[in-house]
Amino acid sequence: MALAYALMNHSCTTNNNGSTEQDDFQYMVEQFADLKVMRYRIPGWDSLNLRQKTYIYHLSEAALAGRDITFDQNYKYNLMVRRSLEEILKNYQGSRQDRDWDKFVVYLKRIWFANGIHHHYSTDKILPEFNRSYFAELINNAPGSVFPLRNGESPEEFSERLTKVIFDPGVASKKIVTDPGKDMVVESATNFYEDVSQEEVLAYYENMKNPEDHSPVSYGLNSKVMKTDGRIVEKVYKIGGLYGPAIEKIVYWLDKARDVADNDQQKAALDKLIEYYQSGDLKAWDEYNVMWLNDNNAFIDYVNGFIEVYGDPLGMKATWESVVNFKNMEATKRTEIISENAQWFEDNSPVDPRFKKDEVKGVTAKVITVAHLGGDCYPTTPIGINLPNADWIRKEHGSKSVTMDNITYAYDQVSMESGFLEEFAASREEIERQKKYGSLAGNLHTDLHECIGHASGQLLPGTSPEALKSYSSPLEEARADLFALYYIMDPNLVTLGLLPNPDAAKAEYDNYIRNGIMTQLTRIELGKEIEQAHMRNRQLISKWCYEKGGKDHVIEFFKKDGKTYVRINDYQKLRAHIGTLLAEVQRIKSEGDYNAGKTLVETYAVKVDPELHKEVKERYAKLNLAPYGGFINPVLKPVYEGKKIVDIHIEFPDDYTEQMLHYSKAYAFLPTYN
Repeated sequence: MALAYALMNHSCTTNNNGSTEQDDFQYMVEQFADLKVMRYRIPGWDSLNLRQKTYIYHLSEAALAGRDITFDQNYKYNLMVRRSLEEILKNYQGSRQDRDWDKFVVYLKRIWFANGIHHHYSTDKILPEFNRSYFAELINNAPGSVFPLRNGESPEEFSERLTKVIFDPGVASKKIVTDPGKDMVVESATNFYEDVSQEEVLAYYENMKNPEDHSPVSYGLNSKVMKTDGRIVEKVYKIGGLYGPAIEKIVYWLDKARDVADNDQQKAALDKLIEYYQSGDLKAWDEYNVMWLNDNNAFIDYVNGFIEVYGDPLGMKATWESVVNFKNMEATKRTEIISENAQWFEDNSPVDPRFKKDEVKGVTAKVITVAHLGGDCYPTTPIGINLPNADWIRKEHGSKSVTMDNITYAYDQVSMESGFLEEFAASREEIERQKKYGSLAGNLHTDLHECIGHASGQLLPGTSPEALKSYSSPLEEARADLFALYYIMDPNLVTLGLLPNPDAAKAEYDNYIRNGIMTQLTRIELGKEIEQAHMRNRQLISKWCYEKGGKDHVIEFFKKDGKTYVRINDYQKLRAHIGTLLAEVQRIKSEGDYNAGKTLVETYAVKVDPELHKEVKERYAKLNLAPYGGFINPVLKPVYEGKKIVDIHIEFPDDYTEQMLHYSKAYAFLPTYN
C-alpha cells in the first residue's frame, strides 16, 4: 500500500557533501539470529528552534505511547509472553553464563524486534531454541517476578498456559495466512478477529457498504470483529473502547503538541485527529487525512494512527504506527522536481488511458529526517511512505510522499563493508557501478515509488478498493515499483537532473533484479514459500521479466566458479517488459480483476527454486550477515528550568535491551489481556 522497505544490499552511500567515506558514528549496535540492530542520527537537530524541538518531543512521546497496541494487535497473548519473559530477565537467580540463558535472551530480543512471537517478515511463529524443562527452571527460579495471571488462575495453571503458547508449534503457528484455499481469518493468529469466520467477516462488512457513496469509508480499519452471544460485533479502537488507556496517552501528547504546532492548519488537523481517537468515527479519520494532506508545506510532520493493513489477511484492518520527522531541505529539491512533473509521468506511462488520471492532484513529496519511530514502524521501519491510503482521497486530494534519508544512510553505512555485493554481483563492472550510483539510484527509486507510483492511476467507476482481497498489497507494491523502474530508465530523468547519466539507472536495474530473483531468498527459510507482500512484489516483477525476455536472454542466469549469478543483457528491452507488466497490473487494479491478480501472484511471486535457494543461503551464511535490520530510537531529553522546557537534548543509546525494558516500563498503558 503506502510503504517502501529497504532492499537487501545497500552497499554504499553519498552523504550531503558528496563524499562516500564512512563517518565515525557507530551505527551498528548488535546482531543476533537473522537480525541486526542499528542506530540512526538526526542531522540538523541543532538548527531547530526550541518550539520546533518541543513539538517533535511531544509527537515522539505520542509515538511511544501506542507501543503495546501493536503487540496486542499482532497476537492476543503477545503482551502476556513479553511481560512474563521480561520478569524472568530481571529476576532470574540462576546462571546467566550458559548457552541456554543466551538462547533465552535471544528469544526475548526477537520478540521485542517483531512486536510479538511471530517473525516480522515471514509471520511464522518464533520457536525457542531452549527446551520446556529449562523454561520451567527459569520460571521457578525468578523470585519477585510478577507474572500476569488471570483472575482465579493458579501459578501452575498460568505456567502451563504460557508454556503451551510459547512452545506448541500448533498454537498460533502463523500470524498471517494468505492461502485463499483456507479460511484466512480462522487460520491467522493476528488479533483482528475472534470466534468468527472469513465468510462471516466479509458478509458483515458487505452489508455496511453503500455503492453510491462518493467518499466510501474504510470500514473495519480501526476495530476488532468478534462474536458475542452469537452476534457479530465490532470493538472499536478509541477512548473508552478497545485500547482506550493507550489511546488516552496518545491524545495527551498530541494535545501538548498542538500547543506548539507550526500554524493554525496543523493545530486544526491535530484537533481532528484527537476527535477521531475520541469517537472512533472513520469519517472523522478521512476528514483528518484531508486536513493533514493539505498541510503540504509542513516542515515538521508526523504519521500517527491505525494506517497500514499488511497485518490483516483480508487487507482491511490496520495496525497502529507512528513516524515523527522534519524536512531535509537540500535533499527535498530532488522530490520537488518529481512532484512538479507528476502530470508528465502520468501522461507518458504505458498504461491504458482509461486508467490514467486526467488531472494529478496534490502530489507532494519531500525527503525527511526521521526523529522518532513508533508502533509498527519500530524497530523495523520503511524507507519511504505515501499516504493517505484511501483511493478516493488520493484521487480528489492527492497524497504525501516521503523518503527517509537518515534511515537509508544508516543502512548504507552498516552495509558498506559487508562483502555482500562482491559475493553476489555478476561482474566487477556491476560492483563499481553499484558503489558509484547505487545509493543515489536507490533513493530515487523510493522517491518515484512513493511519490508517483502509489499516486498514479485510478479505479474504474464501480470498482471496489477491496476487490483484489489478499492479493491487493503485493500487487499495489508491484504497481509502484514497476512505475519507478519504468521511469528511472527514462532519458528525461537525466535531463531533469535527477540522475547524472544512464549508468545510474542501470545500477538500480542490476540491484533490483538481483535482489528480486535471487538474493532476497536469504530471508526465507529452506522449504518455505514467499509470503511477505514486498518480497512477493519483487520476485513477481523479476521472474515475470525473466520469463518474457527468455528467448532474447534479456535476463540471464550463468555459472562462474560453481556459483550462480544473474545479469541483465539488454536494459532497454527489460524496460519494455517492465512497461508491459505495469500496464497489466494497473488494469488488474483499475478493473478489480481478482482472478488475473491471483494468477499473476501465484505464478510468479510465491514459489521458490529450492536448489537456488539452498545455494544462496549457503553463500550468505559464510558472510555472517543478518538479512533484517531495525533501529534503536534516539532519546529526546527535555531540559527544564522549573516546569518550563528550555531545551531538548539528544542522546544516542547503544543498549537495545535497556531501551526495550525502559519502553516496557514507561509506556505500559494497556492491561495484559484486552
